[in-house]
Order: sequence, then structure tokens, then C-alpha cells
Amino acid sequence: MAKDPHAERLKALDDRIVAAKKAHGPKKRSDEHYSTANTAWRMVIELVAGLGIGFGIGYGLDVLFDTLPIFLLLFTGLGLAAGVKTMMRTARELQDDAIRTQGIGDDLPEKKDD
Repeated sequence: MAKDPHAERLKALDDRIVAAKKAHGPKKRSDEHYSTANTAWRMVIELVAGLGIGFGIGYGLDVLFDTLPIFLLLFTGLGLAAGVKTMMRTARELQDDAIRTQGIGDDLPEKKDD
């Protein structure tokens, strides 16, 4: 079969496109890292969300079953525990990232998505 006369030109064009995409690709943004205030707000929102969800479930069950606020107290406590657990996981992730960027914790396991 005869060699395609345009194959070399297409290959050269493809190489130029790849080089142009690399040169004009997205640059790393300086605001990608969380500031301390952003991290603090994130942790507060995680705690309040856990409390709010627990409160809502407990209140709903109390209204549904026409009980004393037993479910309200129970689920608010569970929501608090879930919020604190989420805050601690966030703090651990931030600490691990800080250690990795300093090169100290090379033996730390890689982050895994939950």
C-alpha cells in the first residue's frame, strides 16, 4: 500500500498543537491553597452542619412519634459527634499535606478518597 503523502504533515501539525497546548495551558493559581480563615470556616461549617442535620432528624422523629424530646437530644448528640469526627479528619488531612510539602513525611501513606 502506498504511503500517505499527508501523514508527515499531519504528524508535524499534531506535534505543533501539543506544544501550543502546553505553552498556553492553564497556569497554577496562587489561591489554590486554603488560607487559615477558609480552613477555619470549613471546620465550623462541618460542625454546624452535623448539629443541624442531627437536630432536624431528631425533631422530625419527635414530631412523628409524638414523644418527649428524646430523639432530639439523641440525634443532636450524634450530629455533634459526626461534626467533630469530620473536623478531625479535615485537620488530619491538612496536617498530612503540610508534612508532605515540607518533605518530612515521605513515609506517610498516600491520601485516599473516602
